[in-house]
Amino acid sequence: MELNVSRKLALIPIEIDAMAAFIKRVQKMNGEIPWSPDGKTDPWDHIESAMGLSMAGCRPEAERAYLWLVENQQEDGSWCAAYRDGRPEDRTRDTNMSTYIAVGAFHHYLMTEDRNFLREIWPALKAGIDFAVQMQANSGEIYWAKNEAGVVDPMALLTGCSSIFMSLKCSLAVARLLGKKKPAWERALAKLGHAIRHRPNLFNMIKSRFSMDWYYPVLCGAITGAAAMKRMEKHWEKFVVPEWGVRCVSDRPWVTMAETSELVLALEAIGDYTQAELVFNWLHDKKFDDGSYWMGVTFPDRVIWPEEKTTWTAAAVLLAYDALMDLTPAAGLFRHDFWERNDYLSGDLLRDLPAAFPSTPLTGMYKVDASVSLSETR
Repeated sequence: MELNVSRKLALIPIEIDAMAAFIKRVQKMNGEIPWSPDGKTDPWDHIESAMGLSMAGCRPEAERAYLWLVENQQEDGSWCAAYRDGRPEDRTRDTNMSTYIAVGAFHHYLMTEDRNFLREIWPALKAGIDFAVQMQANSGEIYWAKNEAGVVDPMALLTGCSSIFMSLKCSLAVARLLGKKKPAWERALAKLGHAIRHRPNLFNMIKSRFSMDWYYPVLCGAITGAAAMKRMEKHWEKFVVPEWGVRCVSDRPWVTMAETSELVLALEAIGDYTQAELVFNWLHDKKFDDGSYWMGVTFPDRVIWPEEKTTWTAAAVLLAYDALMDLTPAAGLFRHDFWERNDYLSGDLLRDLPAAFPSTPLTGMYKVDASVSLSETR
């Protein structure tokens, strides 16, 4: 897999309006965006769907989605892991889900340049980031969740922590735009980046079967430059199935459209436009008649599974297409050179300087019981 920086794109076009209309049909009047008409809602995918709406020019619907987040935030700054019919279904409080509001908010700002929107969402964004930062271990990783009883599961997930890394970057960008200083967030970002780059043993290695553990550290900008290209090449054949897409899990004959779209974003982030274009074009025949995309498909027998039409899959395709085509002001959000060119972050924050950021002990912040798994205490 050689890096190709040519931007001569020959993308098969997508139906942006039809995909946005699909997301809007699923969105509820209160702004909530479930997975599907009868499906659950989780905060992370709700935000990705809102980003898809923003990209498609559906500003009022996107802002209703962010208002729903504000209205449903827990007192500790988190959100429940899942909602159904307006009520919490899973009261696990996931650090990744509670921080992604920063990515959505910054994406919406890039689309609109509306600082009043940032001011209105700032209290919820700040509380969500603080919730996660207070669950950071001394070694840099951030524990993935706590249960309803307040017990933290002392396990870190590489995909989740990489996503939190992106959320921290965006939260600091928002803070700078609003004239606010957040040194604790800067320390958290530096420590987390060091852990992702140099301490793989800190993360649940069982999850390495999942493709997201492969590309998320690159997608979110924790791993950049030559190291990023090397990482993408190393596991390419493990996860990528030519003409089909990206496996969700390395040992299963099943590719998903969302993971395929996110791989496109990761490739585009490091400037490998030709590979990104190639992978994106594999999606063109994997969609329903209404413009929504399959969630996944088995190969080589081509069985669509599951048959559920999901809003966040449509949103992932929209964001990947925008990144490749440069259609909106937010197209470059995940590009590494976007963060290097702009002054949203202090120059040192994306460098590996863990010694400059002393650890803050977790003692007294949350109850942590290493002998109890979260699944046993729900």
